[in-house]
Amino acid sequence: MEYYLSIILFTFVSGITPGPNNMMLMASGLNHGIRKSLPHYFGICIGFPIMVAVVGFGMGTFFSRYPSVYFYIKVLGIAYLLYLSWKIGNAGNPNATKNVREPLSFMQAAIFQWLNPKAWVIAVGALAAFTNRESFNTGVLTVVFIYFFMGFICMALWLKLGQSLQHVLKKGRRIHYFNIAMAVLLVVSILPMVYADISYLI
Repeated sequence: MEYYLSIILFTFVSGITPGPNNMMLMASGLNHGIRKSLPHYFGICIGFPIMVAVVGFGMGTFFSRYPSVYFYIKVLGIAYLLYLSWKIGNAGNPNATKNVREPLSFMQAAIFQWLNPKAWVIAVGALAAFTNRESFNTGVLTVVFIYFFMGFICMALWLKLGQSLQHVLKKGRRIHYFNIAMAVLLVVSILPMVYADISYLI
């Protein structure tokens, strides 16, 4: 029982704490509302457990043999996050193009998990902490199953928070300023991964 409680606590804390997924989903909830943000929401909630399963059942061994591939994926992910930060920061800007204000689709959000540095850290960390050689497959399935349900809860809270802020910020420049703040927080959330990558190069 303690084993399952530990996984639940880990998945909740890792899912509810601010990170790229949370910041982007909250910004989407503010700018587009819950209904239009649902593809983004389901893309995260379904895409991340699939990523954990794939890493757990095969790619983990591949990355342990070829760590440089893992490093380059993280670098690509950080670059993509900086691009998304720019898009979020321009959302609500009357001078921005329409493309900047489009919410992520289901596939975009699901594929993004593979470029999200925090997602990689959480996935690898959970698999390392809650699996063992004797019952490895069962452990991976347990982590995936709990992440699947916990993700729906944690991401729903952030999406609802963003949608609720519509009533506080209304329209116009307040929303634009909020989006700029979210873009900055998104950049801040990846700084630990950037520092780790710089340390790797040194």
